[in-house]
Amino acid sequence: MIGAMLDSLRHASIDVLQAIVPLVLFFLVFQVFHLRYPRRQVMKLLLGMAFTAVGMVLFLSGVFLGFLPTGQDIGRFFGSYEEKWVLVAVGVLLGFLATFAEPAVRVLCYQVEKASTGYIKSSLMLYTLSLGVAVLVGIGMMRIIYGVPLSYIILPGYILAVLLLFASDRDFIGISFDAGGVATGPMAVTFLMAVAIGAASMMERSDPLVDGFGLIALIALAPIIFVLSLGVLVRLRKGDDG
Repeated sequence: MIGAMLDSLRHASIDVLQAIVPLVLFFLVFQVFHLRYPRRQVMKLLLGMAFTAVGMVLFLSGVFLGFLPTGQDIGRFFGSYEEKWVLVAVGVLLGFLATFAEPAVRVLCYQVEKASTGYIKSSLMLYTLSLGVAVLVGIGMMRIIYGVPLSYIILPGYILAVLLLFASDRDFIGISFDAGGVATGPMAVTFLMAVAIGAASMMERSDPLVDGFGLIALIALAPIIFVLSLGVLVRLRKGDDG
């Protein structure tokens, strides 16, 4: 156990250093030739980068040591059930909880409420995004069970999104596409994808590489459709009020 922990820490540290060091060097060069911040501000920024690096190392270590294997074990467990609807129900539940706990989603919802001066409530956005991801994760689990090609879901989904663009309130258009990005955060990528791969590995005539992947694409699509749909409702309400 200790050996596995040290090994995951070592790999995570190497990955984080490869990502952080070039950014630090770029900043230092820019600092010397252009920015010229006071020494106190430079030290605060470097300290912040150090905290970021430590946090990323711990997070990635937790992902490799716990999240990925646990998610795959959960997927294998429910994927082996004869009652396949259980896997769909679990996918809906995990999709909702993972999005509800996603830090980036909460930051976006807070920024939306702040930018709209309270017109669009953060709680409304949070539940809309969580519900949207829950529905699409459930559909993704059904795709794994029945072997439906990903293109059969993605193409109609984006056609629907394009149609909703013309009917939605314009305030929600930019939000919807940003929400699609933040919903595919670390909680979804590290946990939900692992569950999907684990479930696909237990299905007869199912290839985990073909059927297990693609769930993140559905998760990215979910907020776009659901936030634009919310924008349609808001636009209709404005028309009734007018």
